[in-house]
Amino acid sequence: MRILLAILALSLSMVAEDKAAVARALAACGPDDFHFDVKTDKHRHPVGQPEAGKALVYVIEDQARECIFCAATIRLGLDGAWVGANHGRSYFFFAVNVGEHHVCADWQRLPPSDKVVSLAHFTAEAGKTYYFRTRLTVAYDGGTLLDLNPIDSDEAQLLLASYSLSTW
Repeated sequence: MRILLAILALSLSMVAEDKAAVARALAACGPDDFHFDVKTDKHRHPVGQPEAGKALVYVIEDQARECIFCAATIRLGLDGAWVGANHGRSYFFFAVNVGEHHVCADWQRLPPSDKVVSLAHFTAEAGKTYYFRTRLTVAYDGGTLLDLNPIDSDEAQLLLASYSLSTW
């Protein structure tokens, strides 16, 4: 009986640890109940300049032409707060303070079902510009994957020239 109780206690603590680890990882995201109403502008393609003592971050939603989720709204969280969202092939940019930042990309769905999230982190340096790309893809098993990856500035410039500016 004691062995059975010990096994049960151990398995419960492992479940609690997993939930705590997931909660720590998702701390980069904002609150689940916050939703963006994204508008895109195909005619404007502004670029930003880093503010004095800050860095600039671009987030580009890059979906394949054959993607069935191309009109998805992907929101981006930074250090626990939502900072913006894209809808379809679009982008936005924002300034960040110098230092380490934790980033969360999340597929905003109404009503929300299983979370589709991707996480990253970076250390911002004053005067530098960082580019991240989000992509929704269908997995081999039929599930949905969301990638959030840093990309090269040359590739980013090519995408920015043809994608729409997101506002909300």
